[in-house]
Amino acid sequence: MYLLCTFLVLLSFGDGFHPNCPRRCSCDSKQSIQCYRLIELPSWMPSTIKRLYISHSKIKNLKLSNITKTLALEEFILLASGTESVENDTFKTLSTLKTLELWKNKLRRIPTALPNSLEVLKLNDNLINVLHESDFEGLKKLQVLELQNNMISTLSLSTFSSLVNLQILVLDGNNMESLTGPFKLPRLKHLSMENNKLHFLPGSFFASLQCLQFLSLSGNSLTIVPNDLPKSLLSLKLERNQLQVVRFREMKHLENLSHLFLSANSLSSIEGAHFLPNLTTLEISQNHLQMLPFRLPARLQKLDCSNNLIQKVMLQDFQDLRDLKHLFLDNNMVSLFEVGALQRCVQLSNLALEQNLLLSIPLRLPDTLARLDLKANAIQDIGEQELKDLKQLQVLNLRNNKISALDLKVLEGLPRLRYLYLDGNPWNCTCNLLRARKVLMAKGTDVRGGQCAAPAERRGESWMSSKNIMRHCEGHSHLTEKNKEIRKKPKPDDHPSIRMNMDDDYYDYEID
Repeated sequence: MYLLCTFLVLLSFGDGFHPNCPRRCSCDSKQSIQCYRLIELPSWMPSTIKRLYISHSKIKNLKLSNITKTLALEEFILLASGTESVENDTFKTLSTLKTLELWKNKLRRIPTALPNSLEVLKLNDNLINVLHESDFEGLKKLQVLELQNNMISTLSLSTFSSLVNLQILVLDGNNMESLTGPFKLPRLKHLSMENNKLHFLPGSFFASLQCLQFLSLSGNSLTIVPNDLPKSLLSLKLERNQLQVVRFREMKHLENLSHLFLSANSLSSIEGAHFLPNLTTLEISQNHLQMLPFRLPARLQKLDCSNNLIQKVMLQDFQDLRDLKHLFLDNNMVSLFEVGALQRCVQLSNLALEQNLLLSIPLRLPDTLARLDLKANAIQDIGEQELKDLKQLQVLNLRNNKISALDLKVLEGLPRLRYLYLDGNPWNCTCNLLRARKVLMAKGTDVRGGQCAAPAERRGESWMSSKNIMRHCEGHSHLTEKNKEIRKKPKPDDHPSIRMNMDDDYYDYEID
């Protein structure tokens, strides 16, 4: 009886366990309601509600009568609900509304008469194709405006002239081809116009954007870096354009710029980056570079030159980069790596050299390395000399090379090794590899791959897990102990399938 009464009491609180909470909603006291899969807005809501969140519903039309009693509302979010229209003046009386999000719907225009209290407006992923200056009239408190993934092909920049306090403007994915008029947003800090069809920016575009810190123009059709970029910039993204030349001398006023992204363009050389003294990140992957950039900024921490045509790495390329931590040179044509080329990069922790033409592991790498990726080169041997100083190394990727054996001394010299990738190599499965396995297991190293290529009877087996190899080598291990007692007269003919190396105190048995 007690359990039944408890159930009836809970049931009376509705889905959200609060009195009168609407069906398919969850209520947090009388100030917040979250609803899912509705076909209309709840017919009753407390007048004290401050936050209303509705998602994945079927609310085709939003009407004034739906929210006339929610005069204390501060945040209204209607997500992925198929909404096609908003009745005129629906939000006009909501004088406390600060956040309005109507994204992933089917709206074709900005809702009319938005309240002056609005600070955040997100209308991304709709069908809006035209913006009017009247759409934003009076919104002097608006700080965030997101309109990405709509259908705005042309834009008059004067549309935003009343948004004197706007700080973030996102216009990505609108297929915009042209911009006209003056752009007067004196407090704008973040501007993103990615994935449009812009070939150029109008003159004096940045004249009033003297507080701009983040600018993204990635995924357009720009052929030159825009002129008169504001001195305040901290981050500039220009990936996936059609840039052929970058004149850093013309950008030297950008003394605060710390992140520059130029990947996936048509650049054949990079010179003069030292004109940007505070640059810490430079990404220039997927271009046509045949050599590393000359004279890089001394404060650089991340350099991504992957997917180019670089053939050699020389000491002069990195002589001043003492702060460099991450270097990506994968998917190039590097065959020459000068000894000690990175020795002055005393903070380097991540080095990517996959998909190159290296015949050996570069010598005198920085002892600070934590990850070294050498996948898909032509490396045949792993020498103790190449890795002996890498006491901090945790990840070593040697996949798809031409390595057939592992030196135990190499493994013992890597005390912190946690991940070792070995698949795609032609391993010669001797009992020496079993000893390497024991060393790796004792270290707690996670080893991926390691299939035998030889001898023929072991081909395709994993030397890390094959029971056949283990039994074979363990059997000969017992023989080793016995042979130690009669070491003066070994009889190799008694075991024709085994060749003993008398220079090795442990009798290096190798399967023929």
